[in-house]
Amino acid sequence: MRTSRWLAAVPMAALALATIYPLVFTTNVALKTRHEYVLDRFSPADSPRLDNLATAWGSVGMARYFTNSLIVVTCAVALLLLLGSMAGFALGRLRFRGSRALYLGCLAALFVPFQVIMVPLARTMATLGLIDTRPGLVLAYVAQFLPFTIFLMASYYAHVPAEIVDAARIDGNTLVGVYRRVMLPIGAPALISVGILNALFCWNDVLIALLMMPSAENRTLMVGVTSLRGQYSDDIPTFAAGVLIAAVPVLVIYLFFQRHIAEGVTAGSTKG
Repeated sequence: MRTSRWLAAVPMAALALATIYPLVFTTNVALKTRHEYVLDRFSPADSPRLDNLATAWGSVGMARYFTNSLIVVTCAVALLLLLGSMAGFALGRLRFRGSRALYLGCLAALFVPFQVIMVPLARTMATLGLIDTRPGLVLAYVAQFLPFTIFLMASYYAHVPAEIVDAARIDGNTLVGVYRRVMLPIGAPALISVGILNALFCWNDVLIALLMMPSAENRTLMVGVTSLRGQYSDDIPTFAAGVLIAAVPVLVIYLFFQRHIAEGVTAGSTKG
């Protein structure tokens, strides 16, 4: 028994170390001066400094990029949760003509890479005048991640006992009332889960943001970090500071909401 535990613990510890080390290394480099990094990139910083973080946040424009990402991701996730929960309720609990085809269409959309729809999407957005605008990027994120949201919510709502919905209808609730008063509270774990996952997807995205927001002043945080690699190729500590600024929100979300992610993903399989 003890040997089996060691066989499982050693590779898991190695995996954890491989995951944590890049963050530790990036933090250490961001706290160094350029001279210290050139002399020895792997040694601990002699006198940790926050100058690189201040430079990346202010002079480089990471504060503007951070604001752009925060606004876009918040709006996109809110719209995804609203549309995804409504469509998930309709496809998971209601039966109407074409519901099966719609559900299979959402499922098929999960397997379509963004590169396939990239050119038509860009042309459509350009025709509507939404290129290089925050609403355009929000709509692009909704179009890309809505099938996943609908699939997860429909799968969750499909496991809700039919008696709950029938009891709500007997009490005089319309379908809108059933959705608002019954299904939304019941679906809270799945909504939290899919909301966090969509926030991470949108926050870490580079390709869609680069396509929809080409101008420098409208860049999102991840696109801004990517551009730093070329602008500060000779100043690695400043580049590392930008990477650290982009990584901290993702790390905070994971640390605070990891339990909710696990509960939301598994809750649908235990209903009914």
